[in-house]
Amino acid sequence: MISSKRHNIELKSQETPYAAFLVTKMRGSKTMTVRELQDKIIKLKKETNTAILAHCYQAREICEIADFVGDSYKLSVEAKGVSQENILFCGVHFMAETAKMLSPQKRVFLSNKHAGCPRAEQMDKEMISAVREMEPDRTVVAYINTTASLKTVCDVCVTSSSALRIVNALDSDKILFIPDCNLGDYIKKQCPEKDIKLLQGGCPTHARITVKEVLKAKEEHPDALFLVHPECTPKVVELADYVGSTTGIMDYAKKSDKKEFIIGTENSIVEHLQFDCPEKKFYPVSRDLVCHNMKLTTLPDVYNCLVGIGGGDGDAFEILMDDELITKARKCIDEMIRLGG
Repeated sequence: MISSKRHNIELKSQETPYAAFLVTKMRGSKTMTVRELQDKIIKLKKETNTAILAHCYQAREICEIADFVGDSYKLSVEAKGVSQENILFCGVHFMAETAKMLSPQKRVFLSNKHAGCPRAEQMDKEMISAVREMEPDRTVVAYINTTASLKTVCDVCVTSSSALRIVNALDSDKILFIPDCNLGDYIKKQCPEKDIKLLQGGCPTHARITVKEVLKAKEEHPDALFLVHPECTPKVVELADYVGSTTGIMDYAKKSDKKEFIIGTENSIVEHLQFDCPEKKFYPVSRDLVCHNMKLTTLPDVYNCLVGIGGGDGDAFEILMDDELITKARKCIDEMIRLGG
């Protein structure tokens, strides 16, 4: 068992996001650098038998100490295969819920208990149940970025990369696609034979990208390809050279022979791609394209959670779900997997 005093740690930014120093206000402790705190985290995760999963919208210093980095669904699938008994999720609440549903035998923790997702909370079980009563012949297709409670009244989940394939594979031609109407519009335009009903909802971060910003970025970087996430508004998506999931955007940029790219998704992807492909140039379509909910998680949060997992007085927020909720919510995820999601 690991014992530790509660650490009050703050980040002090320097000239770049990664040239930061951690000021640790511990009894008699010295100031720690990011690297020193990362080393402590790596040591703690081994001692506590914990796998760290980080969403790719997390800061670089968090991704560096993670066992797996990826989008929400990829991480949940990875969670099923880890040998560690504990999973620490650096992301938002619905992602940790999905990991728990797919690995119910493991203890799953969220590194910052306040990290939620506005889109996941835009629609609830009662609202969709009411719509189903009015239109019982519609198959409810839910983006995986939804709460476990909402998933209990849905027929199948999709990811941004699998949505088109799964919608096409459904026997039903009448579909209710929730909660992201921008992603739904992108799918609807490619499936004209399907009757797809959309409700108003979506990602507030991607919805912030404007046509004006895209045109300005294209003017400033005329040789750059514009890569965009389908959660952006339809008019923005129409301007793209490539449309795909976060992982799809990163893979496309890495494999492309082109050397310049305008990135139409959360700005962390610009940073990660620049680290991974230093010979190429990546430009944010907007400097304000930041998911503040993802950025709630800090390196000190990860450290303190691991301390708590080890029995110390750190903050360890565990995802607790009863068997009935897991069974009901997992049905639509299992159907997604069956359909090749």
